Amino acid sequence: MSLKERIGEDIKSAMKAKDKIRLETVRGIKKAIIEKEVALRPKGQDSLTEEQEIELLAQQAKQRRDSIEQYQKAGREDLAEKEQQELAILETYLPKQVDDSELESILDEIIASVGATSAKDLGKVMGTAMKQLKGKADGKKIQALVKSKLS
Repeated sequence: MSLKERIGEDIKSAMKAKDKIRLETVRGIKKAIIEKEVALRPKGQDSLTEEQEIELLAQQAKQRRDSIEQYQKAGREDLAEKEQQELAILETYLPKQVDDSELESILDEIIASVGATSAKDLGKVMGTAMKQLKGKADGKKIQALVKSKLS
């Protein structure tokens, strides 16, 4: 079942369950998928690849994390709570996130494979790491770990 089909089924079940937050979130995901597909049509692509779907979901999750951070800084816990609920729903569609120890070992392998020795090599490591870990780990977390390992 493709992501778009799964989203359609989840919209129906959220409507039946009268789950307002899930319904809003899933409709938002569907809207983003349709917009991306429309943008790709001139290039001859009718539907998103699995990689493009993961990238889209990761962007949506990143937006939610940024919003949560901003709302908490502004003291708007009510809005931060809503964003956290939406983020939890979004994460059900993303690939399983790697845990910290697994992430560190993957980053150690990447650093060794590109031959990085100092902070100057951050770009090489980040490029490879982001390709390999797309949708599986937060970019800010990856960057912080890489910086600490290279300094």
